[in-house]
Amino acid sequence: MTIKLNLEEVSLSGIAGKRPIIVSGPCSAESEYQVVETAKQLEKLNVHVYRAGIWKPRTRPGTFEGRGTVALPWLQRVKKETRLLITTEVANRQHIREALKYGVDILWIGARTTANPFAVQELADALHGLDIPVFIKNPINPDIELWIGAIERINRAGIKKIIAIHRGFSSYRNSHFRNNPQWEIPIELKRRIPELPILTDPSHICGTKEFIFEISQRAMDLNFDGLFIESHINPEEALSDKNQQITPKELGKLLNRIVFRSLTITDSKLINILTKLRTQIDQYDDELLDIFEQRMNISETIGKFKKENNITIFQPGRWEEIVENRIKQGEKKGLSTEFITKVFKAIHQESINRQNRVMN
Repeated sequence: MTIKLNLEEVSLSGIAGKRPIIVSGPCSAESEYQVVETAKQLEKLNVHVYRAGIWKPRTRPGTFEGRGTVALPWLQRVKKETRLLITTEVANRQHIREALKYGVDILWIGARTTANPFAVQELADALHGLDIPVFIKNPINPDIELWIGAIERINRAGIKKIIAIHRGFSSYRNSHFRNNPQWEIPIELKRRIPELPILTDPSHICGTKEFIFEISQRAMDLNFDGLFIESHINPEEALSDKNQQITPKELGKLLNRIVFRSLTITDSKLINILTKLRTQIDQYDDELLDIFEQRMNISETIGKFKKENNITIFQPGRWEEIVENRIKQGEKKGLSTEFITKVFKAIHQESINRQNRVMN
């Protein structure tokens, strides 16, 4: 089911309709020289919006929490001396007031704030009656309803120009990503709010420079609307998140490497080929649903047997056996462990639900 919001096309000084929208700049505004010099180098690239953190929400006290309001004139200078629009993160009413006083073009709501409906509502109340674009990052935890809730609150305040930022989600699992991208969540957001632009933040997803290109290319292949990348003139000396920032020169090389694929198909031969392939997928999906139905019928029969014999629903040994065997079988068929695990977790949960209804 799609969600209808009162949104307008995001027109940012002539970049409406352009793809991709590129937002870049340092994690934090550290000095006037660093802010302005980084901006001047980024202006030479295909960058549309300059980002820099003024107020930094840090996990631990005593770490660098940004320069605060003293840094806003530096951003104002960027706006005056370059063609770049400027954006910074806001987390309360005072931040909004200060940012607007210094001509910030776009406000952004960070992941920690998005996760708190009280904080988002405070921002929504402060934004009421204003006409300014707002970036809204996904919440730290993988909760699409929380993300949508933040978007709805800001939209109901009268903000019609909203862009969602996909920056990945925290996870306790070991991963080479700082924040797991969990692509299925922004894809579902796009399905439910089709007119909502989505940018991907590979810097916060990766946590290091190593995978930024990979994530950027993936976002473009998935037809997202742009990238939100941290860039610093000297990342090694950055006061925050130095491992995930790249130089403007590195950003230029990255943007040149990205392959931007066609959004539509006009060749009739290609359309016919794709239609045939999609028809095959539809047929296989129908067969899968028939198999799922048969499997769940057996699960209900097992549930009746367990009820009659007073046996618990969940059998850890059996579940472990299923996972191990299906992963081995899947690998032989070229299917990833992650895919097999996700599919059979979902199947197992549905089986438990069916048996629970039988038992109770």
